[in-house]
Amino acid sequence: MTFWKDKRVVVTGGNGFLGKHLVRLLNEKNPGKIVVPRRGDCDLRNMENCTRVTSDADVVIHLAGNVGGIGYNQENPGALFYDNIMMGVQLMEAARLNKVAKFVALGTICAYPKFTPVPFMEENLWGGYPEETNAPYGLAKKMLLVQSQAYRQQYGFNSIFLLPVNLYGPEDNFDPRSSHVIPALIRKMVEAKEGEKDSVVIWGTGNASREFLYVEDCAEAILLAAEKYDKSDPVNIGAGFEISIRELVEKIRTATGFDGEIVWDKTKPGGQPRRKLDTSRAEIEFGFKARTNFDDGLRNTIKWYMENRS
Repeated sequence: MTFWKDKRVVVTGGNGFLGKHLVRLLNEKNPGKIVVPRRGDCDLRNMENCTRVTSDADVVIHLAGNVGGIGYNQENPGALFYDNIMMGVQLMEAARLNKVAKFVALGTICAYPKFTPVPFMEENLWGGYPEETNAPYGLAKKMLLVQSQAYRQQYGFNSIFLLPVNLYGPEDNFDPRSSHVIPALIRKMVEAKEGEKDSVVIWGTGNASREFLYVEDCAEAILLAAEKYDKSDPVNIGAGFEISIRELVEKIRTATGFDGEIVWDKTKPGGQPRRKLDTSRAEIEFGFKARTNFDDGLRNTIKWYMENRS
């Protein structure tokens, strides 16, 4: 609470999935003021807007991004690269010029090489090229780590870089054109059940694995890092477990009550082969450990979708 007292905190992307949860949690800490720039009147690809929004900030938490699932990534590689790199690089430069005391940059698990040894350790981040469908987005975000470290070295600018794993939870994006795997599967299963369909088609083979972090846990990790972490090294933010897409599909099928056939479309990409983070640095440096059981988190997510999909 002492850290946040009287501070003006800017949260870009504060109206998004993660941002809503983070702003709620931040409100409980009673900062001086929370500012959430709105996309409609504050395009962060414009340097003037970045300068204006950081002009009297004490802390900037940069969550804003152009993001989506595999299909969206394949359709929009140029926009994903340009939008994410321009927002992040200009916002950090504006924050430096405006003498912001703390800048928290959010990277992405997609920044890791396609074939990273499991569990992913922060030291492996530069060991190869990202998985192709994720590369433009992942590399744009990874440039914020380069900028963060360079600015700390040359200017003494206090910026940190966090690498959250795949998130899920209430208020996620369930739009089939841009959603990630969990909300996409939930919606697909629910609609198949209600439409009395015999089968559901899923991209890939089901053999790829993922790690998922409940969105409220991620919000807690970001605020802990803002309060307690002041080093240039990147930090993984995750739950420290691995589940195959095939296992995930069965969990969601059971939870939604869909009893039809699962058809795997092996002509479609399945993304990075495996994902599981080493999360020890976050626990050592600022005491973060995920608390939400995955099955409980899935139930909460499905419940929210069923109650709010209209």
